[in-house]
Amino acid sequence: MNARIVRFHQCGGPEVLNIESVDVPAPARGEVRIQVKALGLNRAEVMFRSGHYIEQPQFPARLGYEAAGIVESVGPEVAGVKVGDAVSVAPSFSQNQYGVYGELATVPAAAIMKHPPSLSWQQAAAAWMQYLTAYGALVHIADIKAGDMVLIPAASSSVGIAAAQITNLVGATPIGLTRTGKKRQALMELGFKHVVATDEQDLVAEVHKLTLGKGARIVFDPVGGPTLAKLAAAMAPHGILFQYGALSTDPTPLPLMDVLIKSLTVRGYVLFEITGDAAKLKQAEKFIVNGLSTGKLSPVIAKTFPLEQIVEAHRYLESNEQIGKIIVTI
Repeated sequence: MNARIVRFHQCGGPEVLNIESVDVPAPARGEVRIQVKALGLNRAEVMFRSGHYIEQPQFPARLGYEAAGIVESVGPEVAGVKVGDAVSVAPSFSQNQYGVYGELATVPAAAIMKHPPSLSWQQAAAAWMQYLTAYGALVHIADIKAGDMVLIPAASSSVGIAAAQITNLVGATPIGLTRTGKKRQALMELGFKHVVATDEQDLVAEVHKLTLGKGARIVFDPVGGPTLAKLAAAMAPHGILFQYGALSTDPTPLPLMDVLIKSLTVRGYVLFEITGDAAKLKQAEKFIVNGLSTGKLSPVIAKTFPLEQIVEAHRYLESNEQIGKIIVTI
């Protein structure tokens, strides 16, 4: 079946993305094909498009991890999903094998999630990447508890906001980091108890003041680079620092003295630790669906674009102006 699909034939900026008419084969064994209603955009897709991701694209390349829509057809040996179901997609596959940018998307049945019916297509497309990423680190690994102080760089990103919501849900305290005070009020309204503008304030001094000298037990960082040393200096003894991204293009030196003196854990983390394990994914799904159903977890949509403006949507994603999730509708 032919459909409009976003593909690219070389790495580069947003302008390499093309909308092409492509034959989308019927789903094979263990696969589901959905009629896409909305897409969520994320930094991993930008890195994949530009050639800086954990895997290199194979051309012509598709891309996209996050979508919501209606099941259009089901392959052999698929249980629990039927034609007509409203579903969303959890990132649990290689973008060289599957991609959801387009009118039709074929994905592994294991990636299909049943979101609460109260969610719009845009909210459903926005949910899984951000909440699974934050859940895996904060809940599954760090076992976040009431009273914990959690330091969240890139606070205005969808994952940063998701981390703040999960932190609040368990009674811990989210401290957002952002470069300037421009987004401070909006972030406070979205649930951050404190916001530190790192270009305008002393990160370490502010965090120690906010934590009454104890430091943060958990740091959830997608950036890396030289700021890692300040994050470690702002941490409590026996704390855990999650490095779940590498947005900084600068080297990331290990702050050895703080790591040694405080007995810190510096932990590399990707959400595929959760989505690639059926038992862990099931636990995460239960936690997230409960939070979405009660409204304690609520995706924040920054801006929506039609599919025809996919290039402009990627440009906006790279502008860092947004607060929350960028959505593309079909």
